[in-house]
Amino acid sequence: MASPTPPPKRHPYAQWAPDARALDLVGDKWTLLIVRDLAAGPRRFVELQRVLPGISTEQLRSRLNRMVADGLLTRQRYREVPPRVDYELTRRSHELLPVLGALARWGLDWAWTAPREGEAIDIGAILRVAPGLISAPVSVSGVAELSVLRADGTTCHYTITVSRGTATIAEAPASDADVRISGTEADWIDALGPDADRDRLATSGDERIARVVLDGVGAIAPRATRAA
Repeated sequence: MASPTPPPKRHPYAQWAPDARALDLVGDKWTLLIVRDLAAGPRRFVELQRVLPGISTEQLRSRLNRMVADGLLTRQRYREVPPRVDYELTRRSHELLPVLGALARWGLDWAWTAPREGEAIDIGAILRVAPGLISAPVSVSGVAELSVLRADGTTCHYTITVSRGTATIAEAPASDADVRISGTEADWIDALGPDADRDRLATSGDERIARVVLDGVGAIAPRATRAA
C-alpha cells in the first residue's frame, strides 16, 4: 500500500539560502525532537508517542509522513499481528545529530534551569543527544551503562559507547560496560541540572569514561545567569 502523500509545507521560507532550505525540512515543531528520539535506533509509532508527550496522534502521523517524504526517515512495515511499523533515521538525518548537539549545548549554556512546573521529565530525552554532545579525545574509548530508576519502579538503561572521538547510544543494558552509572530519576535531575550535582549517582568502573560521558551531556559551566 502506498504511503499517504504528506501535506505541502504550510510556511516555506521560499528563500535561496542554505539555512532557509534546511529549515524548510526541519524547522517544523517536533521534527528535530523526532530525530533526537530516533538517535538510539528505530521506534514504533506508539513508542514515539510515549517519548514525545504533548504531540497529538494526527500531528505525529503528519510529521512522520512528511519526514519520510523528505528523506529524513525510513518506514519499515512488518507482516505481524497486530501490524508493526518502525521508523528509522536515514543518513541525511543522522548528520543532524551534531546540529542537535550544538543546539542542546546552547540550551545548556543559556537556557538551562531546574525543571519548570508542568514540564515532562524524561532523562532519556537528554541522553539521546549524546552522539551530538559528546566530544571525547580520540585516545579515550569505552562503554558506559547509565541506569535511571523511575518513580514507578521501572529502570531505564542507556548504553553510550565512546570510540575514536565519537559517541553512539542504545537504549539497552550493556553486558560489557567499562563503567556503570546509576541513580533515581531525582538523582539524575540533580546531576544533569544547572548545578551538575553528581554526588548521589553511584558509579563503578572507569572514572575517566564516566567523566567524559557526564561532562558531555551535562551542564559544566552554565551561563544562563550571566549577563548577555
